[in-house]
Amino acid sequence: MAKFLKPKKAVILLQGRYVGKKSVIVKNFDDGNREKPYGYCLIAGIKKYLSKVIKKDSAKKTTKKSRVKAFVKLVNYQHLMPARYTLDMDMKDVIVPDVLQSKDKKVTALKETKKRFEERFKIGKNKWFFTNLRF
Repeated sequence: MAKFLKPKKAVILLQGRYVGKKSVIVKNFDDGNREKPYGYCLIAGIKKYLSKVIKKDSAKKTTKKSRVKAFVKLVNYQHLMPARYTLDMDMKDVIVPDVLQSKDKKVTALKETKKRFEERFKIGKNKWFFTNLRF
């Protein structure tokens, strides 16, 4: 079978707290390990999407509406649905599997992830990734 869940691939979560949220694969573990004997991956995604910005909004309100909240998580392959999109964001230097072990490392990784997502949005690339799914 062809391996299609690769790093930088956009996916949608199907189970758990962040169901329906878009995320990107940072690193994948196909064989698993002793604690998790199944294939899983480390993902970074958008917890809270951007609000719609209109022309009459002030600059302060515009910056507030264009904020993103992020999450970092280990997820089973069974709970992901791949999208046809890929993101050219390299987050391997920021997010490593050891990040989830301590609270301090996770907070710094979340801040850096948030910053990179916001930069990506301001550039104007990958607009699909920053829009909410309609249910």
